[in-house]
Amino acid sequence: MDIVLITTVIASLFIVIGLAEPLAERLRLPYSVILAVIGILIGMGAIFFLRTDLTDALNPVAEAILGLPIRSNVFLYVFLPTLLFQATLGMNLRRMLDDWVPILVLAVVAVVVATLSVGYALFWASALPLAACLLIGSIVSTTDPSAVVSIFRSISAPRRLARIIEGESLLNDAAAIALFGLFMGFVMLGVPDPKLGDAIAQFPVLIVGGALSGWFAARVALWIMGNIGRHELAQLSISVALPYLAYIGSEQLVGASGVVAVVAAGLTLNLVGPGRLQPQAWANLRELWDILAHWAGALIFILAALLIPRLLEEVRLGDFALVGVVILAAIAARVVILFGLLPLLTALRLSPPVERPYRVAILWGGLRGAVTLALALAVTESFRVPDGIQRVVGILATGFTLFTLIAQGTTLRWIIGRLGLDRLSPIDDALSRQVVAVALQTVREDVSRTTENYELSHDIVRSEAKRFGERLDDAVRTAEDNADILDRDRITLGLIALAGHERDTILARMRERTISARMAEQVLSDAERLIEGARSDGRSGYNRAARQSLSYGRAFRLSNLLHTWLSLSAPLARITADRFELLLSQRLVLRDLGTFIDGRIRRIHGRRVAVLLHELLTRRIDAVETALEGLRLQYPGYAEELERRFIRRTALRLEEREYATMREDGLIGAEVYTKLMEDLVARRSAVDDRPQLDIALQRIELLRQFPLFSTLDTPDLKRLSRVLRTRNVDAGDIFLRKDGIAKSVYFIASGAVEIETAGQSWRLGRGDMFGQLAILMKKARKTEVRAIAPTTVLELGEDRFRRLLRRNPALKDTVRESAEKRGIASEDVFAEIDAA
Repeated sequence: MDIVLITTVIASLFIVIGLAEPLAERLRLPYSVILAVIGILIGMGAIFFLRTDLTDALNPVAEAILGLPIRSNVFLYVFLPTLLFQATLGMNLRRMLDDWVPILVLAVVAVVVATLSVGYALFWASALPLAACLLIGSIVSTTDPSAVVSIFRSISAPRRLARIIEGESLLNDAAAIALFGLFMGFVMLGVPDPKLGDAIAQFPVLIVGGALSGWFAARVALWIMGNIGRHELAQLSISVALPYLAYIGSEQLVGASGVVAVVAAGLTLNLVGPGRLQPQAWANLRELWDILAHWAGALIFILAALLIPRLLEEVRLGDFALVGVVILAAIAARVVILFGLLPLLTALRLSPPVERPYRVAILWGGLRGAVTLALALAVTESFRVPDGIQRVVGILATGFTLFTLIAQGTTLRWIIGRLGLDRLSPIDDALSRQVVAVALQTVREDVSRTTENYELSHDIVRSEAKRFGERLDDAVRTAEDNADILDRDRITLGLIALAGHERDTILARMRERTISARMAEQVLSDAERLIEGARSDGRSGYNRAARQSLSYGRAFRLSNLLHTWLSLSAPLARITADRFELLLSQRLVLRDLGTFIDGRIRRIHGRRVAVLLHELLTRRIDAVETALEGLRLQYPGYAEELERRFIRRTALRLEEREYATMREDGLIGAEVYTKLMEDLVARRSAVDDRPQLDIALQRIELLRQFPLFSTLDTPDLKRLSRVLRTRNVDAGDIFLRKDGIAKSVYFIASGAVEIETAGQSWRLGRGDMFGQLAILMKKARKTEVRAIAPTTVLELGEDRFRRLLRRNPALKDTVRESAEKRGIASEDVFAEIDAA
């Protein structure tokens, strides 16, 4: 075929892609629906011109269109990895990890329920073998993630709900394609009635094998990209190769799911990449994949739609009834998930509550598209699948896809309007009017300064000022008419605005490189958690999210157990260093929020709200300072190294800005500027390396600061540091409960605890110890110990404590003093101390 003609057709398709987006916006239809309709029309037009006798002039073009190398392997090996990989890079993975339970449950269960529902419904309504029916069920279980995401953006759905549905849609495709490969194997082997137990047993192998393959491929790619940090284009090239090699390697070498491997590779790169790549390189990488996925998604829709007329050429009257069975069974399966499983997950507190209108929108917005058609095409192309099954699979999958695109896609906005999801809530509507009034006041001041600077004609200025003033008066009057917002709602809206500005500040700091990309991702996740907490529960939700951002997570506790039990210190050192940098980044951002409260929020919501937000902000800053001080006490000197690193990065940013200004002003030429920037990049690379945190060394230095151990020499300190176990608790946690058997003594490394016994309480801080008297008195504890700040203690077992007590006179004196202070000094206690 003429290569020039094929190139012309493909270039023309890109023109169609460029014009389809504004057309979809004008017609208020989903972009995928417009692409599918255009593809169908092009395919029908090509067939018409080839078969008509009206003219032969367009036959070469029609032959080129129908002769395009559109095969299932093109979709599965070229387009699909691109779409899945970009979708994983665009996810806020840290926030999705908070909801991994509902995402995985919905993804896996939704696919299995849809596959079984459609499969058994077809088996009862047709003469097809069960394996072929289940194959069709797996094909139509795939959804279009881009359509789902665009739906939720258009209806301003809650962010957490949108994340769950987005993650479910992505993993839904991976699970469905894994099932497709499983049942496709049964059909090609001629197994008419596969054992469901065997199929389910093989399903986890496909998933786990694919996940491990993708993770390994991503780690290798990250290692290579990290070693070529100065060559950004090379890094981008490796990222382009990653999803394809992960897909092919998993399918051909491991025998697992290639789709799952691509998803795992993308998730790994999303989680680890920001900490390994330069901020600008990571931003460019994501932009590159956005463009590639946009082109791939559009092309896969158009090219798949071109096949629809050919797939429907052999349609029969009875096939329409089977298409209706597929439609009803698929909708019924979705109803079970949305109105049965989702409420159950909500009742179990594993998923946020999803209001009924949103569930209806999700139900009707479950569009199918190119992935469904590509899988159907793979069946029709396989010579190992019987001809009758090929025909039915192609027709049913195509018919169901057309129904979702035409019937559901074209009526989706109408459904959303009828559900009232396209309208602002009363609070948001009132807020928008307040914002317009404040914005116009600011604009009037700026316009006034502009007219004075340019000395414009007084008559023109006067007439325009009058016109603008009338609009401002109307806006203020409208805002005052809607000033019946409750103070509670104003506080909520103020907190949402404050958290939103916090997110914008983080992005600005990230662009300036004063906050590393790795920490920016974490702090951004915390800011979004603040927004969602304020939206759902107001002030209490905001405070809960703020406390959660400072709490020790599961990873910290796990790394602490590894350090304690297996002496693996690297994970604990890395997470502790991350916490240091996170707290410093949070403090840096929080200090900038006061001006925003006094400026914007006070003008919109008033003085009372501004004062309350200042109080909440002050508490957050104090909590961050307290947590940071606890780490400083535990690891002296490390926080200072991080602060020096921040100052150096700030200086480099200012230096880079000065060079750019001189270049723009013509003070230095391109050669000088290039040389200066190369030197600056080298110095920045050295500054970006975070100092190492040596847990073992820091513990020895910490022990030296305890007066009890000041007389021990270095070998004794090293031996003691190895037997001491570290425990970390959050503020408010109960450390030791009453009536427990004393087995250890605890030394406070950082933080503070409150001890309560017999109606009395006192507090101990860094350098103090507790638990020693309960051991010496050989009685059950009658005290309760509670952390009043994030606290780290060093735990020493009873036998080792007694041996240390015998060799350390200073420790004996300290134990005596504590017994006298608590009023339990007696001859028995002193004798026990001396005997030890």
